[in-house]
Amino acid sequence: MNESAVGNISKGEPGAESPVQLELIQNVSVHISVEVGRAALRIRDLLKLGQGSVVELDRVAGEPLDVCVNHTVIARGEMVLVNDRYGIRLTQVVDPEDRVKHL
Repeated sequence: MNESAVGNISKGEPGAESPVQLELIQNVSVHISVEVGRAALRIRDLLKLGQGSVVELDRVAGEPLDVCVNHTVIARGEMVLVNDRYGIRLTQVVDPEDRVKHL
């Protein structure tokens, strides 16, 4: 959340949550995942998979990855390497109104 959003909340502007309500949810855990792509397989094909098998995904190489919170896409980005760990650089954040529609 950016500073202006925090500022709006603390000022009690119309439509903004009060600081007390925001404080109540700050410690709630959420599941964050990054989706590279998807594939649909029949069970018979799934059972044939083994070490070295390749499953083709529905995305083209270089296409942005989806960042999901509790299975809802909130942003898109690109994979980066940070100190031998994978990370994601956000390139697009989904509009909050669109996020609410998918809850």
